[in-house]
Amino acid sequence: MSLKLTHMGLDLDETLAHKIVDEVVGHAAKIHNFVRIDMEGSPYTQKTLDVVYELHRTPGNAGHVGAVIQAYLHRSERDCQELCAAGIRIRLCKGAYKESPDIAFQDKADVDANFVKLMKILLKSGVYHGIATHDPKMIEATIAFARSENIPPSKFEFQMLYGVRRDLQEQLTRDGWGMRVYIPFGTEWYPYLMRRLAERPANAIFILKNLVRR
Repeated sequence: MSLKLTHMGLDLDETLAHKIVDEVVGHAAKIHNFVRIDMEGSPYTQKTLDVVYELHRTPGNAGHVGAVIQAYLHRSERDCQELCAAGIRIRLCKGAYKESPDIAFQDKADVDANFVKLMKILLKSGVYHGIATHDPKMIEATIAFARSENIPPSKFEFQMLYGVRRDLQEQLTRDGWGMRVYIPFGTEWYPYLMRRLAERPANAIFILKNLVRR
């Protein structure tokens, strides 16, 4: 499962939020499951990573908690290297929040180039990571690199959102690549969707363009 710290009450009471997340991850570890701590806007980046490291160090939790890294942030290469060194699983995405030029790449070409650079770091790390993208060029680059380095499909997975590029999801699974589909769960899925769109209006255009595709 994947959760956001603000969903756990981080802005209201950090101690309570940490307690809730600790209990969720602890329970997941007992039943051999996995919790991904999702990434939010840049004001939460370090706080989120601090929580991930803390949870990972808790006895019994290692391998049962992971992080998300956004390729458009300048700091992400260092974060990837440090998380991989600690053996923490990463979901790599491009990033969905509007960030300033001093901390984030603004041009798509620059974001794409950094995504590919980070993807290579992850696939070479030996840790099982998720490559989260609907961009065919990023998928092609990942497959090409995996094949060139003899990295088998069992060593990583692709990740996409439910209902977005189902054609790509099905094709990747037919070709033997791992695919995880993220599905909003619970009765509050609509407020979640509206929040994601409000975070960055460009998300709405992306979703609408891809929903009309099979």
